[in-house]
Formats: sequence, C-alpha cells, structure tokens
Amino acid sequence: MMARVIAPSRTRFIETAFTFIALWGCALSITRYSIPEEMEEGSFVANLATDLGLDVRSLVQRSAKLDVIHSKNYLDINKETGELLIREKIDRENICMTKTTSCFLKMDVILENPIRIFNIELEIMDINDNAPVFRRKTMHLDISEATPPGERFSLTNAVDADVGANSIKTYYLSESKYFNIDIQTGSDGSKYVDLVLNGNLDREEQSVHNLILTAVDGGVPPRSGTASIVINVLDINDNAPLFSQPVFAVNLSENSAAGTLVLTLDATDLDEGTNAQLTYSYTLYTSEKTQELFSLDPNSGEIKVKGVIDYEESQSFEMHIQAQDGGVNPKSGHCKVTVFVTDLNDNYPEVTIKSVKSALTEDVAVGTLIAVVSVSDGDSGDNGKVELTLNQQESLPFLLNKSAEGYFELLVSKPLDREIVSKYDITLRVTDKGSPPLAENETITLEIHDVNDNAPTFPKSFYTIHVVENNQPGALLTSLSAFDPDLNENQYLVYFIMEKEIVNTSMSMLFSINPENGDLYALKTFDFEREREFLFHIEARDSGVPPLSSNVTVHIIILDQNDNKPLIVAPWRERGTVVEEVIPRSTDKGHLITKVIAIDADSEQNARVTYQLLQITDSTLFNLDQYNGEVRTTRMFSYRDPRQQRLVIVAKDNGDPSLSATVTIQISTVENVRSFSETTELPLEYDVFTDLNLYLVIGLGAVSFLLLITILVIIVLKCQKPNPKVIKIPQPNRNSVISRNSMISQRSSTIADSTLISSDAYWYSLFLAETRKGKVVVRQPIIPKGAGYFVSSIPRSIGPSETTDSRASTLEYSK
Repeated sequence: MMARVIAPSRTRFIETAFTFIALWGCALSITRYSIPEEMEEGSFVANLATDLGLDVRSLVQRSAKLDVIHSKNYLDINKETGELLIREKIDRENICMTKTTSCFLKMDVILENPIRIFNIELEIMDINDNAPVFRRKTMHLDISEATPPGERFSLTNAVDADVGANSIKTYYLSESKYFNIDIQTGSDGSKYVDLVLNGNLDREEQSVHNLILTAVDGGVPPRSGTASIVINVLDINDNAPLFSQPVFAVNLSENSAAGTLVLTLDATDLDEGTNAQLTYSYTLYTSEKTQELFSLDPNSGEIKVKGVIDYEESQSFEMHIQAQDGGVNPKSGHCKVTVFVTDLNDNYPEVTIKSVKSALTEDVAVGTLIAVVSVSDGDSGDNGKVELTLNQQESLPFLLNKSAEGYFELLVSKPLDREIVSKYDITLRVTDKGSPPLAENETITLEIHDVNDNAPTFPKSFYTIHVVENNQPGALLTSLSAFDPDLNENQYLVYFIMEKEIVNTSMSMLFSINPENGDLYALKTFDFEREREFLFHIEARDSGVPPLSSNVTVHIIILDQNDNKPLIVAPWRERGTVVEEVIPRSTDKGHLITKVIAIDADSEQNARVTYQLLQITDSTLFNLDQYNGEVRTTRMFSYRDPRQQRLVIVAKDNGDPSLSATVTIQISTVENVRSFSETTELPLEYDVFTDLNLYLVIGLGAVSFLLLITILVIIVLKCQKPNPKVIKIPQPNRNSVISRNSMISQRSSTIADSTLISSDAYWYSLFLAETRKGKVVVRQPIIPKGAGYFVSSIPRSIGPSETTDSRASTLEYSK
C-alpha cells in the first residue's frame, strides 16, 4: 500500500524536473538588438514575434509581458503586432555611468501556459549629445616675469560624458605670442593639456594675459566647450625710480611762512608693490643750512619751508635729492632742486588816528570834522608810497581831505539821518604801491544821536468806525496807534481829541482816548434815531523839544438796532380804543374799507413794516395788502353776513427780533350811509386836471428847485469850510415816527436838509385816499385835544401819487 502511494508522487516530481529543464534550456538562448540612445517615444526596435518564432495571436493568449532586469522599463510590447517599441527616451549616460564602450539593457519576455522565457539584450549605442565641459570655467595662474621660456603649467582638463569617437579629441588655445599648449593622452585615452611659456614676460608691458582654452570632441558634428585662463604676471624689481626731469628750478618769496609748499617731487617706478614704494631723502651734496631751512617728506616728496627765508641773507638754495624703491635689491634715482628767493614788500603801511569824535547829532552841518589821520610805511621806493581810502566810499556820507603830506581829514559830506543809519563803522584802508601791495585797515566807530525831526504818523489818514446804537458806556471802539521813528522822549507819544462842539456838546463828553496807547472809548450810549454820525480829529504829539504832532480824522457811524416797534398812525384812534368803520352793505367787491398806516423810527430793514390779519370774523369777506395796509372787500355782502365784522391787524417790522403793534377795527354795515360821526364828507367835483392838481405840480417843481439850490449851497460851503461844526439831522425812514422835539428841530434846521423835504413828500402822499364815483372825500379824523399829530387821508386814485411840498405833509405837528 505504501509503494503504491509513493510511486505516483515520484512520477510527478520527475515530470516537473523535466519540464523546468526544458524551459531553462529554451531561456538560455539570448536575442540581441542595438539602438542609438535618445530615440523618440514609440520608435520601432524589433518584431519579437517574428524574431522569436511566435504566433502574434499567442502573445495575447499567453499573456506575454516584458520584465526589465535591474532597470527602468524603457520598452514595451505591442501584443497585437508583436513589435518591441520605445516607451521612454533612453539616455545612455544615465544607464551606464562608467566610461565603457558597450552599454546593454537586459530584459526577459515571459509567456504563460506553458511558461516560456526569452532573454533579450538591448545594446544602447552612444550618440554625440554631450559637449566637453571644463570642471573650472576660469583658471587663474600667477607667473613671475622672471620665469624662463619653456616652463610648463598644468591646466584643468575637460570631460565629455560621451564615449569613443564622441569623446574629447583635441584642445585649442587662443592666439598668444607668449603661450601655447601641449596635449597629452592618458592610458585610458583621455586628453590632458599643459600650458607652455614661449617667451620672456614683462609685467610693465602687459601685467595680465587673458586666454581661451577650447576642448573639441570627435562627434559629427563636433561639440566644444571653453574655459578662460587668466595669467597674472608677478613683478620683479627690474626698474629704477625716475624723476620727470633731472633739474628743478623754483622761485620762492622771502618771509614765506613755515609750512609753505615749495615743490612736490613725483618720481615714478614702473614696478609694483614694494618694488614701487619710493622713499625721498637728501644726498650728501645738500648743505646742512639748506636742510635746516627746508623739510623733505620722505613719503610724499613735498619740500616745505621750515625756517625763515631772508633774501638779504641768501638769494638761492640747492638741494640734491634721491628716490629709492623698497625692493630686495633697492634701486634709486636722483635730481637737483634750485630755489631762487625773490624780494618782497615785507613792511606793512601804518595808519594813526590823531584826533577823533565818537558821536555826532544827526543835524550837524556838512563839512564837520570827524577825525585827523596820519599814514606811514617803513619801506622805501614804491614799497614805501601809500594811499589812504575809505571802504565803501560811495555809500558813506563822509570823505577824506588831504591836509598835508601824510595827513588827512575825515569830514561829513552829506546830511545825516539817524532813522536810516544810527551807527557807522568807518574803515580806513591804507595801501602801499609795492609788488604785491600791502594794506592795513583801521576802523572808527561813529554813533549818530537823535534829534526830534520826525512827527508822529498814523497808518491811515481817515478812520471809519461803526458803532451799534445802545452801546455800553465806556466800550472800546478802536485803538489808534501812531509811529514816531525818533528815540527816547522824541518817541513818547500822547493822544488828544481835538475839541469840537456839536449843539453845545463837546467831543470830549462823548468820547475819550487813552493818552498813552490811543485806545478810543465811547462815554455815552448812542441812539441811532437821534445821532447818526460824528466827525472829529485825534492828535498824536511827541515829547520832544519842540514837540511835533500830526492828526487823523475819525468818522463814527452809528448803526441802527431794532429798538422801536411800529406805531400805527392811521386809522387814528385813542390808546386802547377800537376803530369803527361804517360802510353800506351794497359795497362792491374790491372796495377800500380802510388803510392801516404804521411808521417805525428805525431805519432800513428794521423800519420795513408789513401787515397781517391776526383775527377776522369772516376770512372770505375782507383782504389785507401786507405791504400798503389796505383793507378791501373780496366779495359783496350777502344777507347771511353779520352786520358787525371785527378785524385785528398786526403791523410787524423786519428786524431781528421783530417788533409789532396791533389795531382792532370794528366794521358796521348799514343799508344806506351819508355821513359818519367821525368823518365829514365834502363832495367835490373832480376833473382829470383840477386846480388842486395844478397847485400840487407847481409845489412839487418849487420844492425840487429849492432842493437843487440847497445842494449847490452845501457844496460851496463844504469847499470853503473843511470842518463845519454841523450835526446832520437824522433821516427818517418811510415809516418812521417824528416826535414833537425832532419835528421842532427839523423846522428850525437849515433848508439844506434834504431828509426833511423827502419825508414831507412822503407824508403828503398819505394825504391821497379813496374816491367814490368821481367825488373826492376828505376825511378829517376827530383828534383829541392835546394830541401831537394831524392825520389826513385822500383817495389816491383821484390825485397825484406823490408830492414834494413840505407844507402838505400828512404828519404835522399840531400847535
């Protein structure tokens, strides 16, 4: 039983061994191919199916695969065609690192069912794809200029990754008359190169040689690489120092200061380094006296004055100098320096002040003596002749006058002004006629004392100052400062208000000025409705002897404030009473019921009055004109309208804040009205051009003529009297109130006051009122006894719109 079992196992083992041996025998056959490196991807290598005797269809059936041994898979099998293709570019230098002529890529082609292995060797052939490269791009060599010809110097060789004929073939050197190359071949075929010196080098002729070494391979086409060779020629001490000339001649003035540079020697040595470092020194042929008077710098070669050079003692000096280099075997050069001493004007001229004044007043006369000056010089000949001048003579008010030989007088030549120049530094310059000339300066300080020759001056000749009414007493208005260029007490100013009376009132009672600083103050509270402007003068006086003064004109303008509320003057009523108006119920639309007139004592915007309805019984029945105060009907009365209508009208000015006054009007309607308790109607026949109109036109012309004559008279008076003591009468506004006192003062004032005339013309315009069917109605309100105003109203539709007759003023003072 055991034998039967063992027998089949041994049989299977023997079969497997024979099969492996058969397969191994098949794999021992090697197929070789050769391809150049760097073939493109997908390039055809061989047809494995044909070369291996395989059926193309079996490649797929038997799962053929390519196994690359110890390398990257650069190839691939096309199982449909049996072709071996390039899968990736092959770089021979990456696969075979060593410099060998043959490079193989080994792989196996494996088939399954049954297993069969084919060995393939792919030889990668070299192409010339690498240029020669030097390990060092630049090679530096130091060669002494004493190196004999034939000396060899090793150079770094180039390398080429390619092999065989594609490797380095030869070297070339750029053209040079001093160098060439010798190429050597090593045991492995590598090329080496040596640099050979052909001639004698001279650093002084050419210190650096730049050569180009080129390595060329044997490929087709050939490739090359280059490297630079920089050869520095090292110096030897083969040149002696050399002066630019063997003899130097120098002129030197006597009395030259110690340290004066006489000459700088500059020898040259063509060598370099220590071989060119020169040292200067005197030789034994130079006298000790000369070496005491002149110093020689051993490094720079500068010859300088060390002692006192006197022309009278010695007229020339000789110096023998050598320059020696610092080489191991030093070399030297020589020269001679001759110094010729020239005579100098070595005595300075002198100036002496014999008599001098240190101060003068600015009002001294021209020709006043300031100083007596003498001049001298210790030299002789031209060196002893001197000339005395003033520095900046053109800008100085002084001159020199020669009084005797060697003596001069310093005089005042122009008027002096301390305010322009308060101090002079007068420089006297004395110069001899030597070559070169010598000069000496002497300065005289002269102070100019002040005299009171300048009056105070104000920055402006006219000051306009605006002051708002109701100001606080003692308020500062402005500061008037004058300037006086004098000094001390001549500069101390005192300010005064030049006295002037206006209506028996002195300016000093209205204004005050600080006498020390010119601050101007108001002493009272001003009222624009009473005082409009002031014109006076302020004087500034210095404290000199005699004192000088000047004045300035000050114009004070009072500005209005809204401090007066409107005053309702029409329709007239007693204080606190209601104005009653009676009109027929048959009144037409647009009928003038009444006209509210309010006046404001302020001016401009503060006096502009507008009217508004504050309360009204029926707002659809009446209309109020906000500018002229006319109350008119907006429709006819109906039987439903109450007989009594009440209107409260407010008159408001345009100030800030606004002020106002109110009036209450009680309107009663009747069936028929002929007369009123407060109004007397005087029916007058009205024509287009009545006698009244004629009189008004004549009056207007007369007043205009008087106004023109008045203006001409004022202009003449103004021209004759620059500072008239007249106070202008305040000009009332259109809606201004004229008080009892102001009306009296206006009546007593000059007819030249155009304000009064224009005001009367305005009031006369108020005299014109409504008309009824061609009849003029003159209403004469009942004025209580003692009242100060007389108000009349005439319908303006029947007469002239304005007049300038001052006698027909609407608002008149009741006597």
